[in-house]
Parts: sequence; C-alpha cells; structure tokens
Amino acid sequence: MRVPFEQLQSEFNRVLLSLDFTEEKAALLAATFAENSRDGVYTHGLNRFPTFVDFVNEGLVKKNAEPLKEYVFGALERWNGNLGPGILNARICMDRAITLAKDHGIGCVAIRNTNHWMRAGAYGWQAADAGVIGICFTNTIANLPPWGGLDPRLGNNPLVMAVPRKNGHVVLDMAVSQYSVGKLNLYKSNQQKLPLPGGYDKDGNLSYDAAEILESQRLLPAGFWKGSGLSLMLDLLATALSQGNSTAKITESEKESNVSQVFICLKADHNEHTAQLVEEIIDYAKSSRPVKEGQSVLYPGENALLTRKKSMEEGVWVDESIWNKVLEM
Repeated sequence: MRVPFEQLQSEFNRVLLSLDFTEEKAALLAATFAENSRDGVYTHGLNRFPTFVDFVNEGLVKKNAEPLKEYVFGALERWNGNLGPGILNARICMDRAITLAKDHGIGCVAIRNTNHWMRAGAYGWQAADAGVIGICFTNTIANLPPWGGLDPRLGNNPLVMAVPRKNGHVVLDMAVSQYSVGKLNLYKSNQQKLPLPGGYDKDGNLSYDAAEILESQRLLPAGFWKGSGLSLMLDLLATALSQGNSTAKITESEKESNVSQVFICLKADHNEHTAQLVEEIIDYAKSSRPVKEGQSVLYPGENALLTRKKSMEEGVWVDESIWNKVLEM
C-alpha cells in the first residue's frame, strides 16, 4: 500500500516525541526515516523504524546525547558520538566535513561510539546538495564471511561516493555484499527469489533463496574476494581514524551499536568545463544498448530520483504490517 509522504513523516515524528526526543531531533529523525522510504530504501526507512525504537527503549541509543569533538589536526577531526542517534551524529559529522572542505579544499571527520546511520546514501546526498564531493563509510556487526572462510568475521560495511550534478546528483550507495542484509530480509519477507545469487546455502551451494542465505550466514561478497578485501579495508580505516570499535568489538555485544564512521568531502570546481566532463561520462555510460528492450542504463542515484518522484506523486510504498505497527505505537 502507499501513504502520503507527509503522513509517513508525521507518524514518525509523533512516535519520536512520545519517546521524549526534543522537537528539533524528532523532526530531523522523522524526515530522514521518511525520505529513506520515499527514495525506495525501505529497509532503512519504515522497515527499520521499529528496531530504532527498540534500541532507544533498550538504552543502546541515547536520545539526549550530543556528539563531542575530541581531536583536530588541520582538516582532520575526530568526534565521539556518545551513543547518540546515528542519523543525527552522521548529519553533524558530514556537515563538519562539508565546512572543512569549503575552507580547506578537503575535510575528513571520523566518529566513534555512534549508532546505525540507517541509509548510508543519505549523507552522500547531503554532501552533493551542498555542492561538494562526498565519501563516507561505516563498519558494522560481523555478518559476512571473509573470502575462503565459513564464519562471519567481516562487516557488510557500506561505502558511499557522491558527485554533485545539476541534472541529478550521482550517488553510489553500496554494501560490500551482493545484497545487503536488509535487502535479503526484504526478499525473504516477500517470498521472492533473488535475481542473482546472493550467497550460499547450508551445503555451500550458491543460492537465489534469501532465507537460505540468511540461515547459513554466508552472504556473497560483491566481486567475491574483492568485496571481502574492501570490507576489511573499510573496517581498518574507520577504526584507525576514529580510534573506535572494530567489527570484532562491535560483534561481541551481539547488537549493532557503538560503531565507527568516516566522512570525507572534497571541494569541486563549479564551472562549465567540470559540468561538461560529468555529463560526458554519464552520457557515454547511458549510451550502451540495454540488455532488455525498452529499458535504459541508469547511473548511480538515478533510480532513487525516479522512485522519489513516484513516491511524491502517488504516495510512499509501505509494508502494511509494519505501517500498522507504527500506527499503534
């Protein structure tokens, strides 16, 4: 079913206020959760909202906590999230990276002791909207086996890269597995077969069945050993730059909390030549013949813009059972 964007945001805001979030924090959190679903990232919009509420009630997310800047070295800053809401901490850190990039050409902000930031791409859009190139990543609880291994020892650490563009920003938002855990759960709940193998079943066979993959805990790294290596490097960088928890430490608690994140921004030259170069690259990629007649090649972020337009015109798609759960909160 579909509901108006404003209604979705309003219900989130109502629940957050009932949890004693300030009006300012509730409004920003509600907007971000609603925008995530609006753009088609349902796994980190409505679908993740009840889990966020549970984490608040369990004390894993400190609703009154404020992030604290602990260290500065030129255009590099290190912050402590004090276990505050990951969305709010991430927005503050990306805003600082944007400011540093505009002042120095580059800015890097690392944060420790923070929480799940929901849709990683939200902060890429934030950077691009501000007119800068954005790169950000986080570590997570272990839910991905290293290449050659059977047991989850790596985080499915999302990586975001964003380039501002007049006709629609280019925003890559990727997990390091073929499918994120959230996406696998979505396919499982809808009882849908994956379009491509996403991991292994309990017998070690590549599988199209999300339920089998989640049961075996053997997700397929994107690019096989390459995705495995990328996950390890992102964990190393996030942990070293923030001086925070690694995937190993996060996993000990069995809850995806107290994670480490990095936000990097670069000041882009806003001139006609740069714009032409960007369009040249996009146009060349899209000039490829599509696999299926009538379809087109999409650049990273284009599908989100198309989904956003449809959501604002027809309403945001929601899982009816989860929506009813929120309405009853």
